[in-house]
Amino acid sequence: MATGTYGEPGKNPYAIPGVGGILSNVVNAQTGVSQVYRQGALGQYQSLGTYNSSTGKFTPAGNLTTAETQALSSQNGITNIRNASVTTAQRAGLDSQKSKQLIFPNTGAAGDSGAADGTAPVDLKIEGTGKKEGFGNHSYPLDLGKSKQDKIKFNMLRYAPRGFQSFSRGGENLGALTNRESTNKRILGSVILPVPSGISETNSCGWGEQTATPFELLAQNIALTSIQKGFGSGADVLGGAVSAAASPENSQELKTAVTGLIAQNAAGAGGLLSRTQGAVINPNLELLFTGPALRPFSFTFKMSARSETEAKEIIKIIRFFKQGMSPQKSSSNLFIKAPHTFEIRYILGSSKDKNHPFIGQIKECALQSFNVNYTPEGQYATFHDGPMISYEIQMQFTELEPVFNEDYGTGGSDLPTNLLFENLKKS
Repeated sequence: MATGTYGEPGKNPYAIPGVGGILSNVVNAQTGVSQVYRQGALGQYQSLGTYNSSTGKFTPAGNLTTAETQALSSQNGITNIRNASVTTAQRAGLDSQKSKQLIFPNTGAAGDSGAADGTAPVDLKIEGTGKKEGFGNHSYPLDLGKSKQDKIKFNMLRYAPRGFQSFSRGGENLGALTNRESTNKRILGSVILPVPSGISETNSCGWGEQTATPFELLAQNIALTSIQKGFGSGADVLGGAVSAAASPENSQELKTAVTGLIAQNAAGAGGLLSRTQGAVINPNLELLFTGPALRPFSFTFKMSARSETEAKEIIKIIRFFKQGMSPQKSSSNLFIKAPHTFEIRYILGSSKDKNHPFIGQIKECALQSFNVNYTPEGQYATFHDGPMISYEIQMQFTELEPVFNEDYGTGGSDLPTNLLFENLKKS
C-alpha cells in the first residue's frame, strides 16, 4: 500500500452493472478521493477515473465508452463506488466510523444515502448479535506456548462469505467467485494444544458410474453441435446418422439395433432386444468425474488439569469452541448468521510460528460437531470448588473449500511441496 492511501489495485473487488470487468478502488487517506481501477490482461490495471467524495461526482478517464461513463456517473454507480471505498478503507485498518466520515464528508451519514437529501440509507449488511471479539488466546497445558514441542493451533475466524465476480468481456469470470478476506485480518482468538495421536487426512474426489448408449451419444452430439454451430449443423449430424443406418453397405447389426429400438419404444415394452436377440445395446459404462469433495478432520484431546488454574483454562477452551461454532441471531431476529470458522495449523516446535513442513496443511474449516466427555476416567471427580479433574473433547471439522491441483503450486521449493499448499505458505 502506498503512503497516504488505503487499498491497492485488485484488492477488495466489486462490480458495477454496465461496466465490464472487475473493479477495485484506491482511496486517498487525506482527501477521500477514490481512484477506480479495472483489472486487465496480464495483471495490468486500468484507471477508469476518480470519485471525489467532497463533490459527490465521478470524473472519467479518457478511455471509457459513453455507456460506461454513464454507468459510473449514475447514482447507482456512485453508490457502488462509495460503498467499495468504505470497505477498502476498513480492510486497510481504518475504523468503521472514520472510514465512513472520509467517504461521506458532507452527509454525516453512516453509509451511502443514495438520495439528494443526504439521509442515511437502510444498511443491508446483516450483523449478528453474538460475540465477535474477546475470545482470548488459550493453551493447554498452560506452559505449552513456551515449549519447543510441536503444537496444533486453532485460530477462530470471523466468517467471510464469498461474492460473485462480474462477467468479463472475454468470459473468463463466468461463474467465478471472489476470494475470501485474508485470514490474518479475521482472527478472533486462538487455542494451542499438543499434537494429538492418530492425526490423518483423507483426500477424495467424486467419481461415479455413468452409461450412454450409442443412440444417447448421438443425441448428445446433435445437441452440442446445434448449440455450438447452429441447428442446421445439428440436423446434418442427425441426417448423416439416419442415412448411415439405412445404407445397404452397413452391417445387419446396425439395422437390427435401430429397428429393435424403434419397435421397443413404439410398443412401450422394455427389453425387446434382449428378449428376441439375447443382446442389449452397449451402455458404454464408464467411471466419470462428478466433482470435488470436502475433506473432514477429526481431533480428540484429553485434558487432565494439574491445578485449579489449569482446570479453569480447560473450561475456557471448551467454551471457546462451543460458542465459536454456534450460529448468531441478527438484531431483528429475521436472519441467522453463520458461525465463526477456524484455521487449523500444525506448528513446528523449534520455530516461533512456522507451519510444520512435513504435515499437510488445512484450509479454513467449519466446526460441525463438538462433543465433551466430563468423566473420561469413568468416574466423577472434581476439584474442591467444582471443576472436573479431567475432560475429553472430540471435534469434527470440514474444510469450506475443496483442494485443487493448483493449491500445491508447481514445486521449485526446498520444502516438500507435495504436502504443502503453495497459497498458504505465506500465512
